[in-house]
Amino acid sequence: MGLNNLDLAIIALYLVGITLFGLRFRKRQRSLRDYFLAGRDIPWWAISLSIVAAETSTLTIISIPGLAYDTNLTFLQVVMGYVVGRVVISFVLLPHYFRGDLYTAYELIERRFGRGLRSLTAGLFLLTRAAAEGVRVYAVSIVVSIALGTGEVASIAMITVLTLLYTFEGGLAAVIWTDVVQTAIYVGGTLVGLVTILHLVPGGWTAIHAAAASAGKLQVFDFRPGFWLPYTFWAGVIGGAFLTTASHGTDQLIVQRLLAARSQKQSVTALLSSGVAILFQFALFLMVGVMLWAYYRTPSASFGKPDRIYPTFIVSRMPHGISGLLIAAILAAAMSNLSAALNALSSSSIMDFYVRFRPQADERTKMRFSRFATFVWGLLLFAIAVLSLRRAGRVIEVGLQIASVAYGALLGVFLLGVLTRRANARGAMAGMAVGLGVELYLWRWTQVPWTWWVMIGTVATFGVGYAGSMALRNERTRY
Repeated sequence: MGLNNLDLAIIALYLVGITLFGLRFRKRQRSLRDYFLAGRDIPWWAISLSIVAAETSTLTIISIPGLAYDTNLTFLQVVMGYVVGRVVISFVLLPHYFRGDLYTAYELIERRFGRGLRSLTAGLFLLTRAAAEGVRVYAVSIVVSIALGTGEVASIAMITVLTLLYTFEGGLAAVIWTDVVQTAIYVGGTLVGLVTILHLVPGGWTAIHAAAASAGKLQVFDFRPGFWLPYTFWAGVIGGAFLTTASHGTDQLIVQRLLAARSQKQSVTALLSSGVAILFQFALFLMVGVMLWAYYRTPSASFGKPDRIYPTFIVSRMPHGISGLLIAAILAAAMSNLSAALNALSSSSIMDFYVRFRPQADERTKMRFSRFATFVWGLLLFAIAVLSLRRAGRVIEVGLQIASVAYGALLGVFLLGVLTRRANARGAMAGMAVGLGVELYLWRWTQVPWTWWVMIGTVATFGVGYAGSMALRNERTRY
């Protein structure tokens, strides 16, 4: 069927509208507190929706339906672990973040272990987040090239430039409030798509449910004890909890939002409510995949790869108008994720490095360099996305996994800092090196499911870090 002028008009209206909306916040950015923390005056519900948007990329929207198309609903067990991880963060890490006037997660590491380890953890965040986000930007080209037929480089450039424009000018306030709008658009658009599929499948929900149930597509829980299975209840809940504790408790992308809340209580409310929202969201995306399976009843290989199933369906089967809305919804997820990454990368670059070495710089100079850092990171992410075109299949997988490879080492160091008083900087650094090495080994040379990586890396980092600190007791601890 393809897109017509109505669809293209809806997409264009969204792109122009969201950019202009984000630019409305540019006059409010007078200090680093405004630019990186939105003046610490964001209500909990907006932060909650922004957290959901920040952890939802284009790959989430197009890959999760593809996963359900090929398997079932057992991925929800991992999402249940996401909720558990949020509870752990609320009690273990958030109280420490709200002691003092912190701008980044890694200031907590300096307070406990000194400047050297702060630089190491912040540097690891910058490298891994840039790699992961670069290929997420590339994923946009899959959707845009299918929908609009534009070149992949042109598609990446369009999204990068528009997102960079309002993030550069409006800072975190623009990021959060555009996230609120974009979350409403992509969730609402997905709900419209789900209802549309119901009407396209002969027999509607009754036929879909009967076919999916008989094929085992509606299975949610898998209590088998097998360690080598990635989506069992145990791997999902435990692995998902460790992954989220790391991603939402030590990654500046999410911690920055939590620090923008008006109080610790509001930050906790935002974090926990986002868990409920993310559980609903993933259930929605998975059900779309099950319904697409009921509609097509063909192997995913016939589409080239599972990631192409949902975009292809939108462009070729959805009524005009709805097609444009759904493509705009997918672009909304891409832009919200990219804007979050740009502001987080910029804040860590400035606060964890520039301000430390140029403390005498005035506020105006700091703001100028903050915007410059946002621009530079936009160019770097664009470059990584373009480089990903040459090795698309493998690089997407590598880019999405590389952040998880670092999470175990980061979480282990943070837990050493907040749970123990005997750990010291040299022991923590040794533990971090071992934890990172273990996760790299798991990633490259074993068949251990990815759901266990962060837990194993965390345990290795914490264990070696604590033992190393005991062997180096003469070094003064700081906490």
